[in-house]
Amino acid sequence: MASFSRMSSISSHSGTPLDAPGLPSPFQSLSIDISGDELRETSYEIFAAACRAASGISSFAKTRSGLNYVSQASQKTVSANAASTIKKALGLRSRRNAEKEQLAPASNAKKPQTVVDVVKIQMCISDQTDTRIRRALSRTAAGQVGKNVETMLLPLELLQQIRLADFADAKEYQLWQKRQLKILELGLLLHPSVKLEEPNSASQRLRQLLHSSAGKPLETGKNSESMQALRSAATALASRSDDSKLQDVCHWADGFPFNLYLYQMLLSCCFDRADETNLIDEVDDVMDLFKKTWGILGFHQALHNVCFMWALFRQFASTGQQDLDLLRATETQMVQVTADAKGNKDPQYVMVLSSVLTSIQSWAENRLFAYHDTFPDGAKGLMENVLPVALNAAKILHEDISHEFRRKRKEDFDVASSRIDLYVRSSLKTAFAQMMERTQSRRSSFGKKGPILGLVSLANDTIELIRKERNKFSPVLKYWHPSAGSLAAATLHSCFSRELKQYLSGVTVLTNECVEILQTADNLERELVQIAVEDAADSDDGGKGVIREMVPFDAKSTIASLSKGWIQERVGRLREWIDRNVSQEDWNPGTLREHYGSSAIEVFRLVEETVDGFYALPVESLLVTEELISGLDKVLVRYVGATKSGCGSKKDLVPVFPILTRCKESKLHASFSGLWKKKDRSPVPNKSKAQENGSKSVGSATSKICVRINTLYYIQTKIDELESRLAQGWLKGSSQSKPVKGSKSQSQSQSQAQAGNLQYRFEQTRAHIKEGIPALCEVAVYRVIFKDLRNEFWEGLYCGSVAHARIAPVLQCLESQLVLMAEIVHEKLRTRIIGALMRACFETLLMVLLAGGPSRAFCVSDAEMLDDDFTALKDLFKADGEGLPNEIVEKAAQAVTQVLPLFAMGTEDVVQNFKQSLSESQNISSSKSRLPLPEYAGHWSPIDPYTLLRVLCYRCDPAASKFLKKAYDLPKSG
Repeated sequence: MASFSRMSSISSHSGTPLDAPGLPSPFQSLSIDISGDELRETSYEIFAAACRAASGISSFAKTRSGLNYVSQASQKTVSANAASTIKKALGLRSRRNAEKEQLAPASNAKKPQTVVDVVKIQMCISDQTDTRIRRALSRTAAGQVGKNVETMLLPLELLQQIRLADFADAKEYQLWQKRQLKILELGLLLHPSVKLEEPNSASQRLRQLLHSSAGKPLETGKNSESMQALRSAATALASRSDDSKLQDVCHWADGFPFNLYLYQMLLSCCFDRADETNLIDEVDDVMDLFKKTWGILGFHQALHNVCFMWALFRQFASTGQQDLDLLRATETQMVQVTADAKGNKDPQYVMVLSSVLTSIQSWAENRLFAYHDTFPDGAKGLMENVLPVALNAAKILHEDISHEFRRKRKEDFDVASSRIDLYVRSSLKTAFAQMMERTQSRRSSFGKKGPILGLVSLANDTIELIRKERNKFSPVLKYWHPSAGSLAAATLHSCFSRELKQYLSGVTVLTNECVEILQTADNLERELVQIAVEDAADSDDGGKGVIREMVPFDAKSTIASLSKGWIQERVGRLREWIDRNVSQEDWNPGTLREHYGSSAIEVFRLVEETVDGFYALPVESLLVTEELISGLDKVLVRYVGATKSGCGSKKDLVPVFPILTRCKESKLHASFSGLWKKKDRSPVPNKSKAQENGSKSVGSATSKICVRINTLYYIQTKIDELESRLAQGWLKGSSQSKPVKGSKSQSQSQSQAQAGNLQYRFEQTRAHIKEGIPALCEVAVYRVIFKDLRNEFWEGLYCGSVAHARIAPVLQCLESQLVLMAEIVHEKLRTRIIGALMRACFETLLMVLLAGGPSRAFCVSDAEMLDDDFTALKDLFKADGEGLPNEIVEKAAQAVTQVLPLFAMGTEDVVQNFKQSLSESQNISSSKSRLPLPEYAGHWSPIDPYTLLRVLCYRCDPAASKFLKKAYDLPKSG
């Protein structure tokens, strides 16, 4: 009775009713407080009902144990000499007759006569309980002649047929009723076969009925209103079906995972109560009867095979893991499961299979990932039986369930080999860590030489560990991975290498202690490499892959490590210098002898000193040299970033577009006439103070940005010199060192090739400069327009009227700005920044025309003046052939060239073009009175509805104003 007592003692509060010590159930929690005993009794009720229905003929017989149900199935007698086919197939032993007689009960009267009796005894069902169930089933059958058991909602029928008089006391009856209600809740509400769709009136009614029945007896009489309501709600839910379910069947116990728990209870009775590590001899007949429950539980053969495999494995885990027969039986059953899994795409089956295999794999691999601890005596015995179970589970999960593996099926992938690789590496890393802890605990007894003697002791322990691995574990592991011993050697080599490097990382100079450590490490390395080579001789690549993992820890690596420390210290000092000094840079062209930052000169002087100091070290590793280059690259990137920072962006300078309004013609004419009368008293040729300043100097902030641009260009030119210096230093160092192999000419050729690889290594710095110069140019030119020349350009051009605010003053200021910027910016960058200023001017001109605010309005008669002004602006940058090439200017001016004709176009034509463009872009009718408002597309275009709308907003014409009022109800401009 140990099996069921162990299960029934665990409720869903602490796990699931089918948890085993150290082996949680793979099935989802039932989300309700239900014990193993309750599930066991329910599963027996299902079993009894299924057996009764399967017989087709029934009767009752009077026996010494009371009234018993008799059927063809249950009358099948227990054969004492029959050999179990299942046990034979699984490799489980059969008890001899003498053992059976010794273990049999003393009273022959209680000896099971039929297979049903065997199940009843195995499931610890009392005669009273069995009689109660059979009577209820008989009464139910009498009232439902011709109905299948699958159409019966068993808990309801039992509630209806079993009375208080059938129990010893009222408390027992109430607990029994409570269990039946729990089963209804589990099968119909919590884990239904067909998913509930909320809201569901039947489910709500059933919840209310179950809630109201909690804590008090349920009236179950034939005419009981509560029972009728319960039957109505439960039947409505149980009769639901979908295309994958059988029709005209009550679905109350076939929902996942509820059905799995019930079936596991049935399978658990197949294990011998007298010998829990074995199946009962009657298991074949019992299994045949269990098949009769499949219709109720929604089971099929493949699902049964998975659950039976789990039952075997769970029994092995819960019985002390000493008898290996159950583990071997699990492996045998897994062969059948593997065959079932091929091509089976049933989602419920795949989910159950995946959960079960994952649980088995996790349990096994928790031990295999630390097999030196779990199996201290070696792989013989338990470990060599756990391995195939874990590997077969992994293989099914990867090959038959994993979608990723199916996509990569053409690739050569050995699941078993890859898992063995993980086991070996993980276990040896764990064992090495334990050796480290022991060494650490003894280190205090070593005195001042603690770190050195500790490493020596660790090296000796590592040699003992690899010998144990080779003798006790590798012979078994090699069956699945030919290079298992090589993997072990490579893993321990990596572990010790890590500790060695950690020690050497704290060493600043080579000492005798360092030499001692290196000699000990060399002895360990030789033994590990020898084992790796010998073990991998039969592998496909001869062990080359594993050997490549074993990076030598020789003297050169020590020098390289010390050199890396030197590099990190120097690079760190450079980084600190940049953070401290660049923030104090003035960037004022008037205080600099050269028009670039003085900090740039100093930072390159420090970089060159670092390179010269590095080549004074005994460095023979190109990788270390590349690390120096990488560090210097990051330092220069930091300097470039500091040079670019704090200048703002175009977004910070360009004003946002004003809201859309329509031109108020009368107010506009009045304000224009008054404004220009006032202007007549102050003639245009008289320059404002801001205009005079703009013609004399570039703004202070703008000039500093120009210096920053020069500084980035200076760094770009110095990088080429720096790379040449690095290559020459490498060649000089290589010529002074003695070649180990090959001729002198071969060594020189190799050095020259390596030196060539040092060229063009400052990719990050170059990339940041390539990004930074255009960004700073953009900020500089937009700062000229919207800061230095704001009054003349953005706030003055065409303000009031086109005729009285032409572009001539703007051009005069721009020309002065161009001259002064050209004096500051390096000659190689002048074309770039002038081009940036040209593009910014064209963009700003469009903003003035299309988003210049309420102080601007345009008539058709202004078009010729606008064209003339635009031509003058282009001529400024062409400079009579001495400026930018004509094709570059015209290409940049393309947007303005396309938009300007709109200002010469009649209002009706603009409106018509706007409607057509809007209807085409938004697929609407242009005849609608209320049109959708277009949005800015990020550019201006004569066929863009937003551009056309802006033209109308600034059109000084009643027709335009009337259209905007009607279409969008836009307010008048202020």
